[in-house]
Amino acid sequence: MDFTFNSYASILIFCGIITLLFSYNLFGKKGEAVKLFGYMMLSNAIWSLGYGFELASSTLSQMKFFINVEYLGITTLPMNWFLFCLQLAGKDCWYKKKINLVMLLAFSLLTIVLVWTNDYHHLQYRSLNVDHSGPFPMVMITPGIWYRVFTVYFYLLLGLGSYLILVKFRKADPIYRRQNYTIFFAALIPWMTNLAYLLGIRPLENLDLTPFAFIVAIFLIAIAIYRFKLFDILPVAREKVLDLIQDGYLVLDGQNRVIDYNLAVKKYLPNELKDKIIGMQVDQLFPGQEDLLRFITAHSSGKIEMKVQLDKGIFDLEANIMYLNENQLNNEATVVKIQDLTAIREEALRSKLQTEELKKLNQLKDKIFSIIAHDLRGPLVNLSEVLKMVNTGMISLDEFKNLSPKLSRDILYTTDLLENILHWSRSQLKGYGINKTFFELRSMILNEVNYHLPSAAIKKINIVHDVFPGMIVYADMIMIQIVVRNILNNSIKFCREACEIHIGAVYQPDHRMMICIEDNGHGMPPEILASLFTGTGSSTRGTMNEKGTGLGLVICKDFMERNNGEIIVESEIGKGTKFYLYLPVDEG
Repeated sequence: MDFTFNSYASILIFCGIITLLFSYNLFGKKGEAVKLFGYMMLSNAIWSLGYGFELASSTLSQMKFFINVEYLGITTLPMNWFLFCLQLAGKDCWYKKKINLVMLLAFSLLTIVLVWTNDYHHLQYRSLNVDHSGPFPMVMITPGIWYRVFTVYFYLLLGLGSYLILVKFRKADPIYRRQNYTIFFAALIPWMTNLAYLLGIRPLENLDLTPFAFIVAIFLIAIAIYRFKLFDILPVAREKVLDLIQDGYLVLDGQNRVIDYNLAVKKYLPNELKDKIIGMQVDQLFPGQEDLLRFITAHSSGKIEMKVQLDKGIFDLEANIMYLNENQLNNEATVVKIQDLTAIREEALRSKLQTEELKKLNQLKDKIFSIIAHDLRGPLVNLSEVLKMVNTGMISLDEFKNLSPKLSRDILYTTDLLENILHWSRSQLKGYGINKTFFELRSMILNEVNYHLPSAAIKKINIVHDVFPGMIVYADMIMIQIVVRNILNNSIKFCREACEIHIGAVYQPDHRMMICIEDNGHGMPPEILASLFTGTGSSTRGTMNEKGTGLGLVICKDFMERNNGEIIVESEIGKGTKFYLYLPVDEG
């Protein structure tokens, strides 16, 4: 082959070799967009090298050979550009459908075949001649019909790719707009150059400047890619990744203005600021956060805690501040990572409350075992010993009659204690159910009054009930019966002789029934009142030295809460005690 190299041919060959080396280097990098950009550079390198050697040729046959080589790049360049734009715009699913990719490849392959076989049909070129009127020999082309079809295809792919980039990156963050518009305007250069060539606007009559324009375009895109690290993190990929992260991220410039952020930040901001974050000062986004502003202003790195109050609640946040003074974007920048500690704090608080509750339950369990070991065993042992003494004749029947009231009280105490322990134990079992029904209050209270009449008669206590017939509540009747029994038992225990216990009930406006059990007995001091339902206080003996365990009222509170009820107590030394029981009257 005979070559006469001129300046145009030398520039194209040199740029083609450089582009070829760059494309080879890109194939070793990871990422779909990187490889597609590498294919685009390879196509341009083939076109540039082929056209360079065509311009250095002097015979038509040699020129035709290099035109055939050129079209390996010319036909694949718009396709690779279009695929590259699809990847950048996040539309890569389109070309991953085999039929779409096959159609693009088929069109390119068909054009190559038509170029290589043009002498048989002249569909691509009607004629090819050598023009010697210029500074060096050049091919003079008379286009055929397929040349015009391919030109439309060429412009269509260039235009669609540019449109995808413009639409996608117009909505991107401002920090990426210079990069995005650089890519867009770079795509316009070969488009406008080739259009000028087709319209006859040519510095040299038959010289096609399109490959030169593509070299400039790819050079500009490469600058944008290197400047913004597009090969490391694509803007689209960056948005997808950052927006999936639950923690909030802010990027601030040297003047503490927001230049980038992710979606997670918005949930910690007022609604009126969510759409104008970019460009705002950090103290405008988080007013009153002096520690945060001090760290950022001092260009310090570290962690601080913040409390942010919004309409939807209060957030406990931790801000991790990272100051960067060497990066590709600015001379200095600050990255603020915001982590929501609200759920962690709430979980820690729940764990603490559960630990305290478990501790109380363990203390109550130990107390119950102590009661079983001492209080429950003692009366039974006493009764057993007395019966043995009666059987052996150690005491007479008259002496036994004198002891029987004491034994009766011990047995009654033991029975009540055992019943409370059994009910409390059952209520703590997993799966223990509550059988809520509608029942009449008056009949249940009458049964409990009759049950306590013998013990009240010993102290000459008068029990007055003022509950009208037809008063209905919705609860577990057995549980409420145990509550009333324990309260009546306590009232009798702490009443002196000739005291009175009054039981009344009245409907409340909030669809509840209030049951009041009032006595004018001894009353309780504030310190005992404070620990009455916790089970942590010590039991006090009654007015006739009756024993107690402190367990009954713990069960009362538990059973009332299980029935969506409430128990309140008021007491004053020397004036007596009032228990208020609130129960629902319907299922709602």
